Amino acid sequence: MSFSLPDFRRKWSCRGYMSAGAAMVTAALGLSLVLAERAEARKYAAPLDIFGLLTPRPRAKVHSARIPLPKPRPEEAPQATDEAAPEAEGKPSADKPSATKPAEAAPPPEKQLSACRLALTEQIAVAPSIPDIRGPGACGGEDLVRLEAIVLPDKRKVAVKPAAILRCTMASAIADWVRKDMVPLAASLGSTISDLDNFDSFECRGRNRIAGALLSEHGKANALDVRAIKLANGQSIGLTDRSMPRDARERVLHSVCARFSTVLGPGSDWYHEDHIHLDLAQRRNDYRICQWNVWDPLPQVAPLLPAERPEEAPPREVAARPEAKDGAKDNAKDGADDEAAQRSPAPADKSAVNGTKAEPHKPATKKRR
Repeated sequence: MSFSLPDFRRKWSCRGYMSAGAAMVTAALGLSLVLAERAEARKYAAPLDIFGLLTPRPRAKVHSARIPLPKPRPEEAPQATDEAAPEAEGKPSADKPSATKPAEAAPPPEKQLSACRLALTEQIAVAPSIPDIRGPGACGGEDLVRLEAIVLPDKRKVAVKPAAILRCTMASAIADWVRKDMVPLAASLGSTISDLDNFDSFECRGRNRIAGALLSEHGKANALDVRAIKLANGQSIGLTDRSMPRDARERVLHSVCARFSTVLGPGSDWYHEDHIHLDLAQRRNDYRICQWNVWDPLPQVAPLLPAERPEEAPPREVAARPEAKDGAKDNAKDGADDEAAQRSPAPADKSAVNGTKAEPHKPATKKRR
């Protein structure tokens, strides 16, 4: 059996394994030496550290400083309230709030008054402004007033009973109507206006209070229902009262139809037979509605009643029968024939005139039908 080194290397090649093992051993030894040097360097300064970069430096000591406290307030010094008093007399600074009063929230900016509100002064009407109303289903509105009274040119007041919640434009239209149209009408009747009967003003509802109907102008505070105008002498001008003079009601009709966009009264529907509806609804092309029939006055004297039933008349049950009716007709005819027979001259008179003897008169027989 022959054995040679080349054959051994060809069969059992371990050169690669031996070189890898030697490298691992060398790396382990180098790592151990580095760790040992670092451990020694912690105790002693490195001999090659010329600039002192690796030498640990001691930390500087922290010195605590004592902060001086303010000196106590002398007894003769004024109090804090005395110092704040002169500052309150001047203008307070904008960036520093007052020491005595807490900071208050800035008030909301004031709402600018409308042109209608500026024109509706106390010389025209007693109508204080009220907050805007935001109700369900678009009910309510802005620039609202509570119309309590209308001031006439002679400074007398016409009370609106009860007070009406309206938009400023509607309240202004009502005031102009009373001042310019109703005052001359009351003067023609010999008195002055004292009250305006408000039947309905603002109410969040549909038209004619029908469920599911469109929102009424009353729900927008843009309508007023009027029943009557009361005078100072106690008389009341009912706008739908047929006992009032027709010309007076027609004057009211012409005045309201010229001022308001909607006028509904008797004859328009079944909901306005006892009052007049007025509003300022906006429509296309400024379309207006004026539906109010001024009915004729009622007759002064009631119609004649039928004559009373005579006592000798038969009962109504008997008179209603057909047989009783026929008998009554025959009896009436018989009575008429008897009366005619009594009035006609007898035939014996003619024979007596001619000189002949007359036969005795025989009553005529009547045939029943």
